[in-house]
Amino acid sequence: MMKKVVNDEGQMLLATGVVLMMSLLSMAIFGVKIAGISMPYDTAGDDTIQASGDIADSLPELAEDRAEIWYNSGLSELESVQKSMDSLHDDVLHHGEIRGVELKLLNITVTEDNGIITVSSELGAADRNSMLTRIISFDIDLDN
Repeated sequence: MMKKVVNDEGQMLLATGVVLMMSLLSMAIFGVKIAGISMPYDTAGDDTIQASGDIADSLPELAEDRAEIWYNSGLSELESVQKSMDSLHDDVLHHGEIRGVELKLLNITVTEDNGIITVSSELGAADRNSMLTRIISFDIDLDN
């Protein structure tokens, strides 16, 4: 009978060790998750590309529509487009915040040649995985 008691004590000690090791492992996994190390690096995320594409597609029309409002209120064509781009700069920043992507219009230039306003800007877009810049250039003729 003495042998049976020794085996039971050994099994209890082994079971206690396994429970302790599982607890430590569980705490280690939780700590790694809290630190964000377990989050995979998303190389297929296209949020930056999608958001910059949306801005590039919409910007010329939005700029012209806003410039027409300023132009109809009595400002010159050049001033109207400049004010339009200034307001769009702020809206693009806000749009990026909502989508979780940093969007900025950089180096905005507005020039006039024979009644045609040319707008050129760099669109900077970034999220936690990627960053890109894109040149956006378009013409506006408010007299038509």
